[in-house]
Amino acid sequence: MPPLHPLALLVSASLMAGCAVGPDYQRPDASLSDRYLGQSAVEQRPAGTPATLVAWWEGFGDPALTGFVSRALEQNLDLAQASARVTQARAGLGAANAALLPSGNISGQAARSYQSVETPLGQVLNSTPGHDRYASTYEVNLGAAWEIDVFGGLRRGREAALAEYQASEAGAAATRLAIAAQTADIYISIRGLQARLDIANRQVKTQQELLEKVSLLYGKGLAANYQVHQAEGALAQVQATVPVLQTGLEAAMNALDVMLGTPPGTHRMQLANAGNIPLAPQIKATGTPADLLRRRPDLIVAERRLAASNARIAEAVAEYYPKFSLSALLGSATAVSGGNLFTGGANQSAGVLGLRWRLFDFGRINAQIDQAKGQKAEALAAYRQSVLRATEDVENAFSALVNREAQAITLTGGEDALTLARQSSFIAYEKGTASLIDVLHADETMLQASDARAQAQTDSARAVVAAFKALGGGWQPPQAQSLATRSHQRTAI
Repeated sequence: MPPLHPLALLVSASLMAGCAVGPDYQRPDASLSDRYLGQSAVEQRPAGTPATLVAWWEGFGDPALTGFVSRALEQNLDLAQASARVTQARAGLGAANAALLPSGNISGQAARSYQSVETPLGQVLNSTPGHDRYASTYEVNLGAAWEIDVFGGLRRGREAALAEYQASEAGAAATRLAIAAQTADIYISIRGLQARLDIANRQVKTQQELLEKVSLLYGKGLAANYQVHQAEGALAQVQATVPVLQTGLEAAMNALDVMLGTPPGTHRMQLANAGNIPLAPQIKATGTPADLLRRRPDLIVAERRLAASNARIAEAVAEYYPKFSLSALLGSATAVSGGNLFTGGANQSAGVLGLRWRLFDFGRINAQIDQAKGQKAEALAAYRQSVLRATEDVENAFSALVNREAQAITLTGGEDALTLARQSSFIAYEKGTASLIDVLHADETMLQASDARAQAQTDSARAVVAAFKALGGGWQPPQAQSLATRSHQRTAI
């Protein structure tokens, strides 16, 4: 067998030079402004408890909210699925790494055969004096093989697998962010529905008291029969809102249980006592739109998928070039007896230099490259769109937060004024200077204002949750450098 030392030196030099065909990955630039349009308004919000982006749910100062979010991050089944996807991607990366290394195997066999004398070969052997129709063979071999990645196809495959693994990790972080935000949003909705239900129940009680007084006046001849029916109709109208709110409340409680990975109804008793609508905390640091590229895990997912698609192009281009492989075998074989298996005469060995080169394949490689380029173009458009959507999410959340808080403040003042108006109208009705219609109108207006105020407070708290989610709050991104930069350094050969 000719010596392979010169070839080994050539291969080593090629690997050290880092020869890898195909385009090297360049992270695309994103044109983003220095500030958000609504950043100044958010920074000028009324003072409140500041919240950090990493654990923003603690800024609400609600132990129940903090507890539910913490449990969701431990028990949610969407997170379990995301973790399983990371495990799968890690296995794919391990397979890509293993493809660059030699493989070895041990094989062995022992066979016992009995030769037929009715076949041409058996007739010849049977005519030989002393021929034994029984035969035994024994063989043990140690084999090794290595595909030499001269043109970098395997390394590009590993680069793609690494990017896909990093995308799965960022995807798990994105799921974590979404779970925290959705859990907080559902909890705030529950408290908002409980507040609205309490307002409706108080209004039912008020209307019942009004009906009793009107009925008493009617019994004394001081009120007309139609006024009793008016009071009854107003009471029924308010009572009809209670089942609707109760249905929404029960659905929200069931949704919270599912978020925690538990059957519906598990935490119903814990939430039975109505709590206050959580107050929206201050956003301690909004950052800049450019910070979203490292803070938003969904943007990291899109960028890593783009990097993987670029590597897949290079992996396809590598099919244009020849592939070299080395294989060797060292073993022992005998057809005499097992005792002669490892003697000098039974030893066997082989060394093979392999070459595989697709000289023509009717455009299959070209089709694979075009397909990979199309996938990269799609990934690039998806990344750029994700960046735009991310900034849109922040701007919308900021706008909703500021406007909902302003609405809640206005409605609170209006509710106080309407409460006084209702009290005055009822006193005037008792004195005979106002009609029952005035009282009923004041009741209806006050109920609408109270319900709208509760909704606005709920929506403002939910808006701050959406703002934290849009900013990428809920996880800790790499500090020293972006995930994309670190991954490019790790994949460079």
